[in-house]
Amino acid sequence: MGKRWKFRPENSNWGDFGEDDQVGRLNLITPEIRRKAAAEVKEGIAFCLSIPLDLPGGNLLVSNRMPPSRTIAEKNGRPFVNFPFCCDNPQWNDIASDDAITIFTQYSTQWDALSHVGYEFDADGDGVAEVVYYNGYRGGKDIVGPSPDVEAGARHLGIENMAETCVQGRGVMVDLFARFGSDRKFVGYDDLMRVIEADGVNIERGDMLCLHTGWTKAVVARKDTLDTQLLHDSHVVLDGADEKLLRWIDDSQISALIADNFAVEGFQNASPDGSANFPAMPLHRRCIVELGIHLGELWHLSELNDWLKVHGRSHFLLTAPPLRLPGSFGSPLTPVATV
Repeated sequence: MGKRWKFRPENSNWGDFGEDDQVGRLNLITPEIRRKAAAEVKEGIAFCLSIPLDLPGGNLLVSNRMPPSRTIAEKNGRPFVNFPFCCDNPQWNDIASDDAITIFTQYSTQWDALSHVGYEFDADGDGVAEVVYYNGYRGGKDIVGPSPDVEAGARHLGIENMAETCVQGRGVMVDLFARFGSDRKFVGYDDLMRVIEADGVNIERGDMLCLHTGWTKAVVARKDTLDTQLLHDSHVVLDGADEKLLRWIDDSQISALIADNFAVEGFQNASPDGSANFPAMPLHRRCIVELGIHLGELWHLSELNDWLKVHGRSHFLLTAPPLRLPGSFGSPLTPVATV
């Protein structure tokens, strides 16, 4: 395809995995990394890391994302539930039921695709900023909106590229909840390093980093009484405005970043330097656009975290492929950890 840019953002790795790369830091999950991950399976115990996909319920979390909507398939003018395939001889009838789901791909436990976030940057050096995504892919060309003649979606960087890697490697857990509890706190580099060092967590090249905040556990426990305080103003989030934190994420060589909260980072309401213009989600910009690091959100990590703490461990085999949905900007999933 050839290079799509003359200049890349200052902190980006565009081109480092090839000019046409579409999976970013997942390239670090090599066969050697998978063998190392498999060696973490000592007990044969598996953990489901997804909440039910109809949670967090309603649209208080994100107003334009709605819970799954289920409809029943029909055949011959009747609902396809307890449907007989043969009516002439009831003795040999097979009975079947089919349904269909309309689902927002980033409503519940999810992966962000590399097509999920972009920003404006002068990649051509012509003085005019273009909408760019990871590795210089372009808004309007590679990521397109709906029009009478064009089907909306990601022609490049769609979630199917992530699915094709199988997303299986070594997970590593950092327990932020044990240190900071359920109060709202923006966690920067210094706070994160203190937890990692105190707990003796070793993070290596290719690891998928999981941050346990306790947020999802609280959401599941209060699924019938959710409010905006719990959803938007409780538990810890990463401070994406902390440049030291962003540089550490790059230097750590993690392959993916996952949290059991919404968005991994907290939304920024002001610029650290007092400027009028600032990104609301700087960690998304650095990870997804500049470094090709997929973000996992709203995972269910508490049960796994508790087991790891009791057994003095922080690593596990993580199997977490998204749905192979061509052109999609994200995907629900049911990740599995094996210890």
